[in-house]
Amino acid sequence: MDRAQKTQEINELRERFDRMASAVVTDFRGMDVETLNSLRNKFREASVEYKVVKNTLVKKALADKDFIGKLDGFLHGPSAVAWSYEDPAAAAKVAIKFVKDHKKLALKCAIVDGKVLDERGVESLSKLPGKNELRGKLLATFLAPATEFVRLMAAAPTNFLYVMQARKRNLEEQ
Repeated sequence: MDRAQKTQEINELRERFDRMASAVVTDFRGMDVETLNSLRNKFREASVEYKVVKNTLVKKALADKDFIGKLDGFLHGPSAVAWSYEDPAAAAKVAIKFVKDHKKLALKCAIVDGKVLDERGVESLSKLPGKNELRGKLLATFLAPATEFVRLMAAAPTNFLYVMQARKRNLEEQ
């Protein structure tokens, strides 16, 4: 790889890290091509970008970031990065689920909001609700008062109708 290609790769990596919501760094040593392609497909289904990277290029791309010192300990051996641009938990969820079935994939770390998380941090990140789950909960929270208001407004006429019907039955029985 010549200098121009390295510079271009560093710029692409910097751009990916700048626009990510989170990133998970993995070690894919010992995985066959078929399993690695399966992992790529799972990431793709979750709208996560997965790419094998050179550690030195990642270090150069992130040289101006505050967390680069904490990341140095994780960037050794073969590395691949899964970038999630929308949902911070998406990459971690896919990686954790895949690790349960394929022990050869090793989780190195995750980067979220300028913080570096170790393997246990990746597990914790994977347990967070996804973006769509949070949207659903937020929407339900917003709709709850309106729904309750409509229920209350409908209750008075309904109860009045029940009272009138009971009174009618009472008069008919007399």
